[in-house]
Amino acid sequence: MKKLIFYITILGFLLNACKKDETKVVILANPIPPTLESLPDLTLLRANGMDTLVFVGTPVDPGFQASATYFLEACATGNNFKDSILVVSGIQDAKLKITVSALNGILLQKFPADVASSIDFRIRSVLSVDAGTGVIPMIYASDPVTADVTIYGLPRLDLINSGITQKIESALGDGNYIGYVNLDATKPFTLKDPDANITYGTNGTALAVNGAAFTVAANGWYQLIADTKALTYSDKPYNIGLIGDATPNGWNAPDSKMAYDDKTGSWFITITLIDGSVKFRMNDAWDQGINLGLGTGYSLDNLYNSGSSSNIPVTAGNYTVRLYINTTPYRCTFTKN
Repeated sequence: MKKLIFYITILGFLLNACKKDETKVVILANPIPPTLESLPDLTLLRANGMDTLVFVGTPVDPGFQASATYFLEACATGNNFKDSILVVSGIQDAKLKITVSALNGILLQKFPADVASSIDFRIRSVLSVDAGTGVIPMIYASDPVTADVTIYGLPRLDLINSGITQKIESALGDGNYIGYVNLDATKPFTLKDPDANITYGTNGTALAVNGAAFTVAANGWYQLIADTKALTYSDKPYNIGLIGDATPNGWNAPDSKMAYDDKTGSWFITITLIDGSVKFRMNDAWDQGINLGLGTGYSLDNLYNSGSSSNIPVTAGNYTVRLYINTTPYRCTFTKN
């Protein structure tokens, strides 16, 4: 009996000791969110692709020692992160690191290349608290910090003095550049590699460093190709047009010329058509490789490129017409305005 009383006494003592040492976790009524204190230099250059950028923030303070995951997010300025992209994340560290090339590739998902974009950045923290019935996430975000960022695209050659901002690009980065450009016969131009700061011209028939300006015989669209390793170039007229009895000039040249949109990879025109039919061709001729219409088993999503293709019927109205011929099958859309 004395032993039982002794054990009960010891157990009571231990329970009281545990209660006295029990630690209480109290969350602040207004937890202090993280802040994004500083941005790195966001002059993104291809030559610095492996450099590390550090976005410096302060941790969230909920009033106790907390475990948190931090997310660096970006969106177009003023969009309030409704359509944000995740740049990088880290655990227990509000200093988030990423290479120049990785950041550039992520931002290209939402923003255009080779032009300045106004971008909001923020740090969002997520705490996971076990309430006994399950893990409850607690989310706090910093105020946005805005920066102008120019994202680099594919290696490019800029057309200098052509009258408008234009470029040709190297898809493989191997010195072979190609693009569709709108040239003016009165505006001689040169090609500049902005990464290497090298300017190319011509010495007659070949590409040459610091050579004479390029010229063309007539205004219009051209497929311009330059090889900076072999030092060769070509400029082929590439005027895609809409022709047919539904167009202003009927079946007679000149065709209704389309412009190239490098963002969508399409040729487009806004035009008023009448009831009738149309086809697509190149350089006001039927023998230049583009003679697009319909045929048995073909549709607007799969155009027939042949001299025997049939006309595309249209009804009267003002349309934005787009033609996609950079990939197969060739296709087009007629959107009534």
